[in-house]
Amino acid sequence: MKKLKLSDNSKDLQIIPDESIEHRIFLIRGQKIMLDSDLARLYGVSAKRLNEQVRRNIDRFPKDFMFQLTNEEYKNLRSQFATSSWGGVRYLPYAFTEHGVTMLSAVLKSPRAVQVSVFVVRAFIKLREMLATHKELAAKMKVLESEQEKQGQQLIKVLNILKHLLDEPVPMKAPIGFSKK
Repeated sequence: MKKLKLSDNSKDLQIIPDESIEHRIFLIRGQKIMLDSDLARLYGVSAKRLNEQVRRNIDRFPKDFMFQLTNEEYKNLRSQFATSSWGGVRYLPYAFTEHGVTMLSAVLKSPRAVQVSVFVVRAFIKLREMLATHKELAAKMKVLESEQEKQGQQLIKVLNILKHLLDEPVPMKAPIGFSKK
């Protein structure tokens, strides 16, 4: 388990477990994203401040870097959590892709922002590698299932032939030797 040590100064040292970031990466619209509120917490700023900096530099955040969730997406995302600890929100959250997270470090311009961005991007990469591994395993399983099905069909043919041979009556042969008639 990796941990990220963040410090803007020697007095303020925080450790963020790798898993806490990975659990905050969601799949929406076919893209892996993180929400503005989660990123703000990691960067040590308020979501309001983070979004304010994004609005001031909106040209750095095209739609493939950042987008705002729809009502339905937000409701679906909230339903994934057993408890609703998010509270009420006045606006729909923004979702940042891996590239958007990288751009945030340039917009927020703090050493902590750079450290967090590197760590979050590594978490995105790790998830991408895990998904690739799962796809490879799924492909191998499909090949194995296909081979097993072929072997099963061949086995059924062999069993049918054996059954047919066992069901045929064995012709009576004349006994060997002399017989008295």
